[in-house]
Amino acid sequence: MSLAQEMFAIAPATGKANLSAGQLKLLTGKSRWIFRVGEAGFPTVPTIAITRAAWEELQAERTRRDTRLRTHWVACLFKLVAKDGPAPQLVVRTSASSHNSGLAPARLGISAPTAPEDSVDPTRPLAKAIKQAFESYGFFGGGWIAPRNEDDRARQIVLVQAVAQGDIEQFLTRNASTGAMGPAPLNGAPLPRLPDDVNALVDLLDAKAGRHMACLVAIEKGKVTFLSARPVQASAGAELQAAVDRVERKVWTPQGAVSRVDPSRLALMLHPRLKAPEEATPIAMGLGVSPGAASGIITFNPDDAARLRARGKHCILVVNETGPADIEGMKAATGILTARGGMSSHAGVIARITGKPCVAGVRSLTVDTLEMICRIGEREFRAGDRLTIDGTDGAVYLGNLPLAQPQIGGAIGTLLGWSDASRKIAVRTNVETVESAQTALSFGAEGIGLARSEHMFFSPERMVALRRMILSEDEDARSRAIAGLVDFQTGDYSALFSAMQGLPVTVRLFDPPLHEFLPRTDEEIEETAASLGVAVRALRLRLERIAEINPMLGHRGVRLAITYPEILQMQMQAVIAGARAASETQTQPVVVEVMVPFVSTATEVSWVRERIMTILDNAGMGRTDRIRVSFGTMIELPRACLRAGDIASMVDFISFGTNDLTQTTFGISRDDAPTFLAAYQRKGVYERDPFVTIDEKGVGEMIAIAIARGRAANPRLKVGICGEHAGDPASLRFFAGLGVDYVSCSPYRVPVARLTLAQASA
Repeated sequence: MSLAQEMFAIAPATGKANLSAGQLKLLTGKSRWIFRVGEAGFPTVPTIAITRAAWEELQAERTRRDTRLRTHWVACLFKLVAKDGPAPQLVVRTSASSHNSGLAPARLGISAPTAPEDSVDPTRPLAKAIKQAFESYGFFGGGWIAPRNEDDRARQIVLVQAVAQGDIEQFLTRNASTGAMGPAPLNGAPLPRLPDDVNALVDLLDAKAGRHMACLVAIEKGKVTFLSARPVQASAGAELQAAVDRVERKVWTPQGAVSRVDPSRLALMLHPRLKAPEEATPIAMGLGVSPGAASGIITFNPDDAARLRARGKHCILVVNETGPADIEGMKAATGILTARGGMSSHAGVIARITGKPCVAGVRSLTVDTLEMICRIGEREFRAGDRLTIDGTDGAVYLGNLPLAQPQIGGAIGTLLGWSDASRKIAVRTNVETVESAQTALSFGAEGIGLARSEHMFFSPERMVALRRMILSEDEDARSRAIAGLVDFQTGDYSALFSAMQGLPVTVRLFDPPLHEFLPRTDEEIEETAASLGVAVRALRLRLERIAEINPMLGHRGVRLAITYPEILQMQMQAVIAGARAASETQTQPVVVEVMVPFVSTATEVSWVRERIMTILDNAGMGRTDRIRVSFGTMIELPRACLRAGDIASMVDFISFGTNDLTQTTFGISRDDAPTFLAAYQRKGVYERDPFVTIDEKGVGEMIAIAIARGRAANPRLKVGICGEHAGDPASLRFFAGLGVDYVSCSPYRVPVARLTLAQASA
């Protein structure tokens, strides 16, 4: 396309615009909406557009004393003049693809050039305004951001419009809080009585744009002239309500609505948020690892959090990092703030499961648990001081900020119903309590893809029992400790099976990295010693003997089942007893999937499978239709991916634990990664955090290899994803392309997964 074609009328004063395909591609921002409204026949102010490339060539031509391109420019300016009318005053506007504070404001009341040279002379009003408009591109918040490439820069557009006669009015096409059809006030002030044509314009623009728009019009003697429009941010609830409303108005089809809603916005509807974040300044930034905002008094002790909750107080649990012993306090806290950790840290995982806002990895935060104080930068805080955290973007604020509570209406159910009609991949949930399972069911989960058995022991009474098992010196002592765990586990499994009412429940065998469950503080060691009936010194020696240098790659998962088969026996007894108890109270069969974690070889799988089958046969589980049991394995090590064919021949299903698979493929500790990942992303070493969005070229290829080899060996193999990536929209789209059968994510991510996978199926 020639430069002469890069100066053109998008709304001529006379007739309609006739744009080429190349010119249509140039339209962005305001220019796009001006053209589309004018094309639809609504009165639109005369408008022309010019690209940066054309403008710069006009300036270069001027220095060469050439006038060929200027002739086209002058002819274009004449398209702003009505037939037999006088030359109008002019307005110059930018037309960026996104609104930002650095762009030059509209320059109004510019006199039309009286000579061709004046139209390109940067000392004259029109050319000066155009030059300033182009120069403002790239300024965001006072800083310069270069365009992605020279082609993008060359295609930037500035608009020149005729000044419209009449009163100027601004309004929204829809209410930004509720999604109700407008016109709605833009800045809170009530609108004057507007002509009926405004309603027609609102309908037209809403149908064309498919999103909330801020609209600018001129009104003279009841006649409405469209000037420009730009997209505006609306609440997640308003966007969702608007999408459903457009289907009811037959602007969109249900499938069209599903394809247009941003899945990540759904998560915002399920949690409180800051009412006015733009009015507050963070005192620190960390990683937003669990969405939502929370305000409350600071507490440094999980037990204190539980006591405060019992008194009706909101609190923020502030710690260096969390562990299994902190679970009850985490549940009691309104929000969680940690100095260390990342997206897949203990704090992040548990916060997402329980729906608690959490900010992790705040490098400016130090916590002194002895003095019961913390410091954020130069500020010092004590228990009882107040903070607000935003787990969506990782911000920490001083004091209690006002929060907007989630409002979940019928629109989300309607949209997700449409999503399920086209979705091909099942969505399950990762849980450890029946309360979390019920929450997930309310969000549309289709089963449990990961029941973390060891996480069911986070109450103080159960933690003592689990520690007694781990710390037992001999098989007899361990067997006695295990016997005390069976009843706990039986009740837990029975409750989960009953809650699911025939939906599958994947029970992961014990996978406790031992360090997470062992006593750490002097107080915990003394309490554990007393419960075991041993001296504190003897317990400390035992702890030293079983301590691991790298526990995340140590004595856990399948290794625990093989070295201590009595633990496997106990857990299977509890599964069987729980399934039988549930089957007696429901008409649906109990569907149990037993999953062995952290395998690296087929012989490990074979060893565990043989013993599980023996336990099931001895219990008569093969002779009932009321309880259906299948066997599978969790794939979370690179070697298991490469040997998936050998493994698949012995299992009914495999499920990828993408947290550990990412950790072991990259050789990065997920808990220590925040110390350098931010710098990696900032310097372009990594495009994104691989613990948030799956690394398609490395970890993703491992998964693809495993699926291909697994299904080649076992065509009936069922494949799932149960890591935290199963709640990330970008990762979900990748998994959909691999043909997985189901994904399993935290309860509050279930709606996000349902919508994303429906979009991926379209």
